[in-house]
This record gives sequence, C-alpha cells and structure tokens, in this order.
Amino acid sequence: MLKQDIVNKILGLKYDVVNNQVSAFAPVNIALCKYWGKRDDILNLPVTDSLSVSLANLGTTTELSVNNETDQVYLDNKRIVENSDFFNGVINYIDLFRRDPKLHFTVKTWNDIPTKAGLASSASGFCALASALNTLFSWDLDDHKLSIIARLGSGSASRSIANGFVYWHAGKEQDGMDSYGEPLSYVWPELMIGIITVSSDSKAISSREAMACTTKTSTLYQQWPKRVSVDIENLLKSLKRRNIALFGETAESNALGMHATMLDSKPSILYWLPETVEYMKKIWKIRHKGIHLYFTIDAGPNIKLIYEKTDEKLVREHFPGIESEEVFG
Repeated sequence: MLKQDIVNKILGLKYDVVNNQVSAFAPVNIALCKYWGKRDDILNLPVTDSLSVSLANLGTTTELSVNNETDQVYLDNKRIVENSDFFNGVINYIDLFRRDPKLHFTVKTWNDIPTKAGLASSASGFCALASALNTLFSWDLDDHKLSIIARLGSGSASRSIANGFVYWHAGKEQDGMDSYGEPLSYVWPELMIGIITVSSDSKAISSREAMACTTKTSTLYQQWPKRVSVDIENLLKSLKRRNIALFGETAESNALGMHATMLDSKPSILYWLPETVEYMKKIWKIRHKGIHLYFTIDAGPNIKLIYEKTDEKLVREHFPGIESEEVFG
C-alpha cells in the first residue's frame, strides 16, 4: 500500500486551495518510550507503541504559500538547493497533495532546535507542514487523521500533534488507519525537561538508516517489543502517581536499551560522543546523592534531562548551559 492510497482514503477530493498563505507551529516531542523499528517502511508504521512528551515552546514554525513559478524551500531564512535531501523530502511530501502540476509552493520553516541532530526536528517539521497544509486546503482534520497524515512524512511526527503526553498506537491494520498519536490527559506541573546540546552537527547516519540496520541485524532487538510493553505500562503508572523515580528510571532505561540494540547491530552504530558519556556519568553521580535527575537520548549525541521544578536550581548549578522547559508551564 502506498502513501498516496492513504492520502486519498483520508482526504477524498479535498485538494482545492482555500488560503493562499498560512502558518503553523508544531512542538518537538521527546520520546520517553522509543519508536524503534518499522512494520511498514513506506507508511512509517511502527513495530511497537511509543510514548512521548511535547515541549510547547520548542519546535518548528512553517509558513506555506502558493506561487505560480516554482517550488521553493527555505530553512531558517536560507534557501535550500533544489534536489538536496532536505528539499526533496519536503517537496515529495507536498506532492502527495498536489493535483494541479501548475500549482507551486513556497515553504519557509524555522526550527527552534538544531536540524538532524537527534533532537526530533523532523517530527516537529513534518507535523508543522501537515498542519499548514490542513489550513491551506481547509481539510478540517481532527487530531487522529492529522496524526496519520503527519506520520507519512516522519513516523515520530505523529506524536507532535499536541502538547504534553502523547501515546502513539502502533496499530495492526495494513493501511495504518489505527496507527496514530493520541494526546493523554495527564498533567504534571512540576515536570521539567532540560536539553544539553552536545553537538548541533547533522548525524552521519540518519535515524531511518540506523533503525533499518538495527532491526535487521541486532539479536538484542528480538527482545525490544517485549521490553516496550513493560516500559509503557510503567510510564503510565508513573504518570498516574506523578512518580518521578519510576518515570525517570523507565525513560532512561528505555533509551539505553535502544542504544544497546544499535551497538549490537552489524555494523555497530554509536551516536554518542565522549561528552555524552561524561554527562551520563555526571547525572548518575548526582542521582547517587539522592537527587531525582534522569536522562533520555534519541538517535544522536544530545541529552535531555528529566527532573522536577523543585530541583531546577541544583540542576542549573551542575549544568549551567542547559535549555530548560516546563512541560506544562
């Protein structure tokens, strides 16, 4: 089944431009239980469920407008060269919704976070683009359908549809209509996420490539689905009780488990830099003193701290350069 089949199923014939210029924002989401492995590479359907938390003040803003000349793509005020990977990724996605070959678009996008550095910029990017298209064409999609449309651009974009906690259902259907991000009602006013940018350089190996290599060659990956089911159950328990210890320990362990499958793949994949490991050791040392400080790492070298507001002063003393965010601030 192709992406175009899913688009046609959701949208029918709704391809008439209603607004000539629109703007949309989508938050970055931090995976607490990781999305790692696909059951369908084309539709970005995951092997397992996953759970994330979105940061309302960090993400991607996309401005989309119609022009009569040629497709243009800008990233952070710089025009992207045609036929580059970034340009093709954006335009190939837009082509799913373009019915008039004479219709061209100008896409201007700004990221509050480094692009392709393991900070989930593709998730917020494609979700912002999907939201802009939703307004441009006046589809009036609900969160369920918008999540599916965003997933066709990037799997984790399905989780950037809302602030706070989002549960991505893996689903079982071949067409993926049951695979979408569902916002959860849990609110945790004290929860903080701190971002330590070890490197803002683009990754040498994309998440897509690393995921494919891991699922095909890692023997440890065979246990991943079973592990995820336990981790998600513990995360949901921790949300109900606002139990920072269970929450942080589970998220940290899940991240390390994902990276273990990468190290076990052939060839081995390691995103960490020496500074990454030093930060991990420092966090463990602080926690050994009784402070509830934890971390998670996506496919990249950068670290996201997990802690509560009561420890904000202490965390900033140890990590003065962090960018901290109140999840529900």
